Amino acid sequence: MKIVDSFADVSRFVALRRDIHAHPELGFEEHRTSKLVAELLSEWGIEVHTGIAGTGVVGVLRCGDGPRAIGLRADLDALPLQEENRFPHRSRHDGRMHACGHDGHTTMLLAAAWHLSRARDFSGTVNFIFQPAEEMGKAGALKMIEDGLFERFPCDAVFALHNFPIGNVGGFALNHGALMASSNTWRVTLTGRGTHASMPHTGIDPVGAAIDLAQQLQSLVPRVVNSTERALLAVTQLQGSDAPNVIPDTAAVGGTVRTFSVDALDRIEEGLRRLAGGIAQAHGCTADVFFRRASPPVVNHEAQARFAADAMREVVGDAMVDEHYPAVMGAEDFAHMLRVKPGCYAFIGNGDGGHRLPDHGPGPCIIHNTSFDFNDEIIPIGASYFVRLAQRWLAQP
Repeated sequence: MKIVDSFADVSRFVALRRDIHAHPELGFEEHRTSKLVAELLSEWGIEVHTGIAGTGVVGVLRCGDGPRAIGLRADLDALPLQEENRFPHRSRHDGRMHACGHDGHTTMLLAAAWHLSRARDFSGTVNFIFQPAEEMGKAGALKMIEDGLFERFPCDAVFALHNFPIGNVGGFALNHGALMASSNTWRVTLTGRGTHASMPHTGIDPVGAAIDLAQQLQSLVPRVVNSTERALLAVTQLQGSDAPNVIPDTAAVGGTVRTFSVDALDRIEEGLRRLAGGIAQAHGCTADVFFRRASPPVVNHEAQARFAADAMREVVGDAMVDEHYPAVMGAEDFAHMLRVKPGCYAFIGNGDGGHRLPDHGPGPCIIHNTSFDFNDEIIPIGASYFVRLAQRWLAQP
C-alpha cells in the first residue's frame, strides 16, 4: 500500500471518529457534528460555508490558478437505533447510533482536507462536501442541490465512498454503471365498511382485500419487468384492526421497491396501481395508493469510475480494487448528485469484524446493525484515496 505519508499516525483522527460516534445526530439535526467539522476546516485555513440544506457544510480549498474543481462528499447523520456495544465510545444518546459508518466517512474526508490544506500540492479547487440527512429517505443530497450546492461551489465531478463488508480490509469496489438501486416506498390503504367480526355480511372487509393484494404483488415484478433486469418489490407491512373481533373500516399493505432503472420503476408503479384498483373493486373496497420515489439508482459515469479506480490502485494496488463489482439492492442519495454531475460512488472494505474491540455487541459486522462499528484501520486508506483523487483530477490538462 502507498498510504500518504501524513497518515502514518492517524491517532488524532481515530479519536475524532470515536468522538463523532459517541455523539450521533439524526438527519437535519447534525448541529454538533456540523459545528465540529466547520471548526476543524477553519482551523486548517479552509474557507467554510455552513447552513447548506440546514446542517450541511462545504469547505473550499483553492490553490494556484488551475481551472478544475472537484467535489468530495461525506455524510454526517446517524440512525434511529439503540446501540448494543459497550465500549467507551458507544453512543451517549439512547435511540440513535452511527450504525452505517458515517462517522468514519466524515473522518476520512476531514483527514484528506487536513493533509491537502497543509501540502497545497495541487492547482485548482477542492470542495469538501459534508452532507446531512442521507438516511431514512430524507434526501439531504437533493436538498443541498436545491439549496444551490453546485451553483455556489462548481464541481467538474463528484466522488464519494461508503464502507461495506466486501472482503479485504481497505479494498475498493465499484463499477462503471449502476452500483446501487433506487429506493422507493409504497403503501396502499384499502377502505371498506367496518363491522363486528361475527357478522361479516353486514360490512365490507378491507383486510381480505389487503391480504389478496399482498399475495398478488409477490408475482408483479416478473410480469412487468424484463427478465434480464434485476428489480425487487417487497411487502413488509400489513395492518388491519387492533381488536380480534373487529373488521375495520380500513386496512393497509406497504413495502419497498428497488430497481436499477427508471423504466423498471415506472412499470412496477403502474402495475401496483392497476392491481390495487382491480383488487379493491373486486372486494367492494376503494384503494388509495401512496408511492414515493425517495432516491434514484446510483449510476456511476464510466470515465469518472475508471479515473477513480486508477487513484485507488495507486493507494492499494491492483489486487485490492474490484472495478466490476455487482450492483447491490441498497440505496444511497448520492444518486441525486450523480444525476446532475459526473462522478463515481464506491465501496471501501470495512472487514468481517476482526477489528472489534472488547465489549463489542453480538451482531454481525454489517451496516444498519445495532452492534456495528466503523473499522479505524481504513481511515488512512480512504483519506489517501481522497487525496490522490483530488491531486490526479486537478492535474489533468
